Amino acid sequence: MRRRHFLACGAALTATTALTPLAHAAPRPATALPPRAEIIAVLRRVADHWIGAHTDPGDNLWARATFFSGLLALRRLTGDTRYLTYARNWAEAHAYALNGGVTTRHADNQCAAQAYLDLYAAEPEEAKLTALEANLRRMTYTDQPDKNDDWWWDDALHMAMPPFARLGVLRADPAYARKLHRLYTHTKHTEGGPGLLDDSTGLWYRDKRFLPGGIVAPSGKPVLWSRGNGWVAGGHVKTLKALPATHPDTAEYRATLTRLVKAVAAVQRPDGFWNVNLADPAHLPGPETSGTSFFLYGTAYAIRAGLVDRAALLPVAARAWNGLVTTAVHPDGFLGYVQKVGDRPESSQPITYDSTADFGVGGFLLAGTELAALA
Repeated sequence: MRRRHFLACGAALTATTALTPLAHAAPRPATALPPRAEIIAVLRRVADHWIGAHTDPGDNLWARATFFSGLLALRRLTGDTRYLTYARNWAEAHAYALNGGVTTRHADNQCAAQAYLDLYAAEPEEAKLTALEANLRRMTYTDQPDKNDDWWWDDALHMAMPPFARLGVLRADPAYARKLHRLYTHTKHTEGGPGLLDDSTGLWYRDKRFLPGGIVAPSGKPVLWSRGNGWVAGGHVKTLKALPATHPDTAEYRATLTRLVKAVAAVQRPDGFWNVNLADPAHLPGPETSGTSFFLYGTAYAIRAGLVDRAALLPVAARAWNGLVTTAVHPDGFLGYVQKVGDRPESSQPITYDSTADFGVGGFLLAGTELAALA
């Protein structure tokens, strides 16, 4: 029986959020976008449920950092100071530091910096960026600056591309964007030999183990993991939001995101979701929220930025959102069907109505805030 998760605490956070599923308030075609206010109400319900259930905001690793990236996007959309306070308390509890310290080269450890940069933008204080700047400056200038193979898995593009891009713009230092592009180019075109981009489809392999001749699905088809490609989409969106349109690398990032968005549109499920293996719909089929959310994020941004035809892609975005809301969002705001931590379709199976994770909630909030701008 499907259980319902009701908040045990944090009543103040849900005081203004209705618990009745808005998706059921009025029938509409699956390809029709809801009103902006309705989208925001669902986002608040999901965010407030997570916060109410997690009075301790948690660690500063990539998964929780992705949640805070989404929460701060919602804060920018709504202006709600509750979200800013919750995020600020989290960052201050970690002294705006990076896991692994300033010498880390691991992209996962740099994901928290996205939220620190958001908090800096809201309330500028240089101490918020001390650890991030020391870390990226080492990689760019002093700690093996010619070493560009750190991003050996496609998730790294979401975790670390945005901090390099944003710090470079903030400091008016083009060296950060150049370093970003060298790291990115290795992942895309060199890692494992050919690089992780499958140039025949525009989709990405998670890491070199999945390249042709490596790990395949039981059917023998390739494994092009949904959330791995979702991380790629998210990294491109955030980087493009940071870089000026005239930056020399912007055109490449736009073209790559556009191709990815169009590729995933072609394999969207009728219910709006994407399967865990984009190359094989029979490989552990079923709804999955995290990859779907990041594809919605990338698609909504691509529409807004004029990278794709609105008439062609808006139904894809609407179908994804309506599928998420009617299938994955519980009446109280709990977000289900999230594939938990892993690196392939088999990870954290089975994926159920009651499967959730912080990064999945963050991805959903990012998707919805981007979609609200289209509604």
